[in-house]
Amino acid sequence: MSVRSIAVVGGGPGGLYAARLLRLADPGLEVVVHEQGLPETTFGFGVALGARTQRNLEAADPDTLADILAAARPHDMSMRVGDAVARVPGGRLVAIARTELLAVLTRHAEKAGVDVRHGARVDADDLDADLVVLADGVSSAGRGAGAAGFGARVEVGGGLYLWAAAPFALDEALFAPATTEHGTFVAHAYPYAPDRSTFLVEVDEGTWRRAGFDRTTDATPADGSDEAALAYLSEAFRDRLGGHPLLGNRTRWLRFRTVTCERWWHGNRVLLGDAAHTAHYSIGSGTKLAMEDAIALSRAVTEEIDRDTALARYQGERKPAVERMQELARRSQRWWDAFPARAHLPVEQLTVAYMSRAGNVSLERFAASTPDVVRAGLAQYAGVPEAAVDLDAPVAWVTAQPLDGHPCRIVTRAAFADGALVDVDDPGDAWGPAADALVGRVASEGRTVWLSGRAERPALLTRLELAERLRLAGVRVVVAGPAGLLPDLAAGLASGRTDLIALEAGA
Repeated sequence: MSVRSIAVVGGGPGGLYAARLLRLADPGLEVVVHEQGLPETTFGFGVALGARTQRNLEAADPDTLADILAAARPHDMSMRVGDAVARVPGGRLVAIARTELLAVLTRHAEKAGVDVRHGARVDADDLDADLVVLADGVSSAGRGAGAAGFGARVEVGGGLYLWAAAPFALDEALFAPATTEHGTFVAHAYPYAPDRSTFLVEVDEGTWRRAGFDRTTDATPADGSDEAALAYLSEAFRDRLGGHPLLGNRTRWLRFRTVTCERWWHGNRVLLGDAAHTAHYSIGSGTKLAMEDAIALSRAVTEEIDRDTALARYQGERKPAVERMQELARRSQRWWDAFPARAHLPVEQLTVAYMSRAGNVSLERFAASTPDVVRAGLAQYAGVPEAAVDLDAPVAWVTAQPLDGHPCRIVTRAAFADGALVDVDDPGDAWGPAADALVGRVASEGRTVWLSGRAERPALLTRLELAERLRLAGVRVVVAGPAGLLPDLAAGLASGRTDLIALEAGA
């Protein structure tokens, strides 16, 4: 192996974990972590880790995982709208304070022989190492300096969010809207310590401006918190907070930045975690992705015969998995951006829509894990008693329900009178300018839209997103798709994304 010395820039979870795993795999490696912040100045709230991530950490390093779990809090999830609630098992979901996670990872890195240095900012150009691991976050200076080599792109979202904390432990993770005179805010919250819960709030830009938060954001110093926003949201979510005030820690309104890179390594530099990629917080934490990057990087570096082969293997193994996660995250981000428009749904049907929003959880899978919620949600979709729902075959049951003279939800063109349909090919982006124009045009025509397009699954999922936009504008919609993707079409029906479906030949 040509790599004998490694410098890690960034002492977050990904950097620390990579450093430990590298030393465990090859104790002869010289590994130094450079973190510009001091442990006592670390900020942040809770970090969530799901069951699959825990399994990956268990296989890579059971000792570190044991200490993480000892300090973490398990929890289930709930969707709450007004007084209505739908609960979903967490499936071994846990959360841990970011400060505690960093302490655990630092301790284990140093135990493995890693030199962890705090308090000095370093330039990757000045580091004399065979390999420089850039784990310095979404605003990575090292990635920026080598932008041409990495092919980095940053896409800025339209909605806004802020991270805060509640001074008590919630009983479970919570998704809940709060509507004020300015518009609707949505909370994502979960417990991570005996006396703390993460409390993230997001909002669309119009509501944000009407509430005056464009001004408070401009007035908030870089190292301060938006106290006006914290006070406003403490009142807006008073019922969920039990009257407690929200706590800030460099809390300010932000727009989510999606980072993608064509190439994850260039010369002796390699990207890890948020420096290489980001995925919206609603589908999975950056910490999860960074620690899984660390596992792949460590194996590649210590098992391949030279640096370039190792880095090519690392990128080849991780990039496809991360790109899939980013695609799921984009769909989830758009779903949450438009959440207020569907908050009228009964809470169980809304939960079915939430779980199937990115195409990662099928009706069958959700029905098997959470039958009470799915049974109620499907009954609400069809307008029938819960006893009439067949959870043994939810896809067949959903598509068999009648609607306004149609004997089932699968239709053909023959079911419509001449002139009753308007054919639309989906524009490829459910939220772009072409889609905006389409929604405005067909909403005024008063006809049913027959929405068709490419047969690939991602295209169909995007078509269902556009169909929901049309439905929310008052348009009756038929989404056409391949028979092989009937489960996705059925999830679209049950979630209120489309009224009817049509089956076509295709993959």
